[in-house]
Amino acid sequence: MGQGLRRMATMVRKEWLHIIRDPRTLGLVIIMPVMMLILMGYAVANDVEDIPLAVADLSHTDASRLLVNKYVASGFYMVTYAVQSEDDILELLDSGAVKAGLYIPEDFGRNLDTGGTGTIQFYIDGSDPSVAQTAQLAAETISQAASQDILIQRLARGGAGMTLSLPVDARVRYLYNPDMRRMNFMIPGLVAVILQIQTLLLTAFAIVREREQGTLEQLIVTPLRPWELMLGKILPFVLVAFLNVAMTVAVGAIWFGVKIAGSALLLAILSLVFLLGSLGLGVLISNISKTQMQAMYMASFIMLPSFILAGLLFPRENMPWLAYYTGYLLPVTYFLEIVRGIMLKGVGFFTLWNSIWPMAVFSIVVFFASVLMFHKRL
Repeated sequence: MGQGLRRMATMVRKEWLHIIRDPRTLGLVIIMPVMMLILMGYAVANDVEDIPLAVADLSHTDASRLLVNKYVASGFYMVTYAVQSEDDILELLDSGAVKAGLYIPEDFGRNLDTGGTGTIQFYIDGSDPSVAQTAQLAAETISQAASQDILIQRLARGGAGMTLSLPVDARVRYLYNPDMRRMNFMIPGLVAVILQIQTLLLTAFAIVREREQGTLEQLIVTPLRPWELMLGKILPFVLVAFLNVAMTVAVGAIWFGVKIAGSALLLAILSLVFLLGSLGLGVLISNISKTQMQAMYMASFIMLPSFILAGLLFPRENMPWLAYYTGYLLPVTYFLEIVRGIMLKGVGFFTLWNSIWPMAVFSIVVFFASVLMFHKRL
């Protein structure tokens, strides 16, 4: 019994020495859960508020300004754009710059002053049903409160025989997902995140596996240049990942009924840009990792936040600044906007430009970083 305990203690000491002699892995194991808890805790624990709103007030009357102020004072909306037409609102909704739009026609104030009904048009981005439902409920509640205030003022002016119908008629229209299907929002996002996870796993072990198996020496004596080696590592996986793009999109369309509203060719081209960057990121992780365990932990440090911080499950606009800006460090954040924009909204290249160029820059930077990090020496 005593000898067994001593043998076990020797093994424990041996494994402990392995752990403390690898401070990089030990640091990742200790720090990663804490960082994940902080980032995801802030991202998950939030309410829908400060919904970006575009306002086109063509009435320019006290009544219209009072109505807009009520939307802002409610805390549910934040006016981020003051535009001049209904088309401007639709363009901002297409680009994802706002989640809702309020159109107040020119005759709104005049109709109210003459005892009639003022009609407003409220647009809601229905691609995210959770945000859309909150936006609808808030819009209807605010318009009813404004109607009651106007009605009380009319009665106070002595209209005993007046009808008690609400003077503000808010007409709500959902865009992109009029049936409010949650699946329409989730499937494009899952396509992006699944590809992110797969590409990282495919390449995260590419170099470190060669190093651990001793085959890196064979690559060192070849005339391959670093950039040639990096492309050689990435391109086979690009073909595999690109096939998966086609398969996941096809399953989403055939099985779940989420079809591509925009250009399939544009989606394919931008998916290729995303895949190159994600695969390059996996190779970069493999370059800076000493062991496959380190590579796994570093890949997990990117994959897990992708579910939360990129906007897959929760709207990024309502995240605290730390979680919100951390999401910009993930390439899947931009690709998710692109996939949803093409599949749900049917928007084109120029509308998505603000998401395309950061993703393209990321892909280029990551690839050259992989080349610079790789040294053809032991």
